[in-house]
Amino acid sequence: MVRACTLPIWLSLIIAASISSSAVFSSSSVLANESSPGSPISFELDIQPILTANGCNAGACHGKQRGQNGFQLSLLAFDSDFDFAALVQDGRGRRVFPASAENSLLVQKATAELPHGGGKRLELDSTDYNKLVRWIRQGANRRVDNEPTLESVTLATDKYALTPSASAELRATAHYSDDSQRDVTELTSYLSNDDAVASVSKVGVITAGPLPGQTAIMARYMNHICVAEIAIPQTETLPPEVFTSQPKLTFIDELVDAKLQSLSIEPSDVVTDDVFLRRVSLDIIGRLPTVEEAREFLESSLPNKRTLVVDELLERREYADHWAGYWADLLRPNPYRVGIKAVLNYDNWIRQQFRDNVPYDQFVNQLVTAKGSTWHNGAATLYRDRRSPEEVATMVSQLFLGIRLECAKCHHHPFERWSQSDFYSFAAYFAKVNYKGTGLSPPISGGEETVLVSSKGSVSHPLTGETLAPTPLFGEAEAIAEGADPRAALSSWITSQDNDYFAKVQVNRVWAILMGRGLVEPVDDLRLTNPPTNPALLDALAREFQSSGYDLKHLIKTIVLSRVYSHSSAPTASGASDILNYSRHYRKRLRAEVLMDAIADATETPSEIPGMPPETRASQVWTTRVNSVFLDTFGRPNENQDPPCERTPDATVSQSLHLMNSPQLEGRIRSDGCRAARLATSEMSPREIVDELYLAIYTRYPTEAEQTYVVGLIESAENRRSVLEDLMWAMINTPEFSILN
Repeated sequence: MVRACTLPIWLSLIIAASISSSAVFSSSSVLANESSPGSPISFELDIQPILTANGCNAGACHGKQRGQNGFQLSLLAFDSDFDFAALVQDGRGRRVFPASAENSLLVQKATAELPHGGGKRLELDSTDYNKLVRWIRQGANRRVDNEPTLESVTLATDKYALTPSASAELRATAHYSDDSQRDVTELTSYLSNDDAVASVSKVGVITAGPLPGQTAIMARYMNHICVAEIAIPQTETLPPEVFTSQPKLTFIDELVDAKLQSLSIEPSDVVTDDVFLRRVSLDIIGRLPTVEEAREFLESSLPNKRTLVVDELLERREYADHWAGYWADLLRPNPYRVGIKAVLNYDNWIRQQFRDNVPYDQFVNQLVTAKGSTWHNGAATLYRDRRSPEEVATMVSQLFLGIRLECAKCHHHPFERWSQSDFYSFAAYFAKVNYKGTGLSPPISGGEETVLVSSKGSVSHPLTGETLAPTPLFGEAEAIAEGADPRAALSSWITSQDNDYFAKVQVNRVWAILMGRGLVEPVDDLRLTNPPTNPALLDALAREFQSSGYDLKHLIKTIVLSRVYSHSSAPTASGASDILNYSRHYRKRLRAEVLMDAIADATETPSEIPGMPPETRASQVWTTRVNSVFLDTFGRPNENQDPPCERTPDATVSQSLHLMNSPQLEGRIRSDGCRAARLATSEMSPREIVDELYLAIYTRYPTEAEQTYVVGLIESAENRRSVLEDLMWAMINTPEFSILN
């Protein structure tokens, strides 16, 4: 057997050149490669797809950061020059042997004729094997004459409606710069977003799951991606009257009903006034209605009382603290890193934006272009925390565009179109940000720092060393005048009404807060391979937000006054498995601060928060350096983690145990200042006491059975206060209190 490493690469290439015939790579040969043995093989168009399809350059194999066993390829073939050098030139050219192509190390490893940690990847005499051998035999050329470039990949069909357990085939076609095409179905990689709904085989065969649902399947050929949407409707169709009879209060209802009708899912009924009041109050201002507010609303006969209460809630002072809290989660830096005073100023700045109802585009513009002292302009703290152009670019793109660029920092994004050049060109907008004053010195970092714009600063491509000009991710941005702040041009591009990403990521974020789930999940991951569950609705919400002048209150009002927002959380028979299309309201656990304030309101005992003034509400706490076992137990973000911070919405055993066993909670319920003590010593009748307890804790009147039972407990009790305390503690421990229905 001839050993692949016995000849130097220059001699191998000379021998190969003498025994291989020359040919011209024409547009017709693109289609004929598999059937024309004499046609030249392109490394980029023929060999790299084989390596990618067989997982050779995947992250678990030679595509990992430092390669595998001394051999590295670019991840998913994003760098053709690097891969060619690794295969043909590195290692003294020992991996390919044109004089005896079948004995090349590359071939023998792939076919497992030599020990290979990745196992057998190619079968002898298969199409891929023969193509690889022919390429080596032809001299392992980097390019061939008149080689076109791959421009796009499409699917023959990108929307499928399947019955449960049915199958369908995907067909992928590659399109080239010379107008040629090639069927690349078998060399395309496929990935389902939800295998339980629909799985996909290595060769593109879709198999629907046993239950109705919907998902998307990504098809990736080289660095080009397309998506197929898969829907599995209910097997029994619903009569049109089910949907025509539903009231259409806003465009939201029309678009959600259209999607539900296509899936044969019947929407749930609209909730009663008490459920709506509790839901909308906790969603808009983060606090329970008072007993008086609940009575007034429930007893009102005004036909537009829901609209009136929404308008009133949006003007309440608690609105700003509640909604600023969501953005504080995303923007709040670690106080040990940037300094406690800078964090306080930052938090105050965020809250003031919501108090003033600053349009969202202006809010973002002030953040992106922030400069000045971190002790005077809170927004400048963003740049005190994120020091490099790469760090700022990652955060800005994710928060304000819903584009996660982190992967493109090191290689071509595996699930998107963004390249390293895209990433560093975008980061170049922040290259001139500079600082004056005290830098960071964790864990104290207490000094003042001024963020300013320098006359110098650039970003270079990490591989080529090329200095990159500031360039938007897509479209065109304003030209940057000499000496001007590049961030101003970037901010104008981000907030432009031509930039759909800007409006979409924010309406998706607000929709998720109010509806329990985003149209896209995760909410800040808008990409082709992660499509929205209702694209038409996301587009319509974005247009509405833009036309309102990016008015957040208008957006909230539009959503909460829709019929869809008022759906009951109890599913219909056909909607029992629906978790994507809003046929019902999706229950969610109250945020830590909201639950803590709800307990304070229900018990009439203010929370004692260390380091904060008396009567401070949890929604006003501005840093996790304010200790609170309750807030930490119920999911307050940890500022030591890298923002944007995400809360875990799931309920935990420790949360249940805390509500049942917390000495602090027991002390509040059994204190002389608690609602239970006041009611026990009042002149109110047992029925009136029960009404107040249920209105205060559940925002509803008790049912007749509940009324009868609790009145009996009170009337037969030797110690009325003890009964009321135990009852209140039990009610606070029920899901009806801590879960928003």
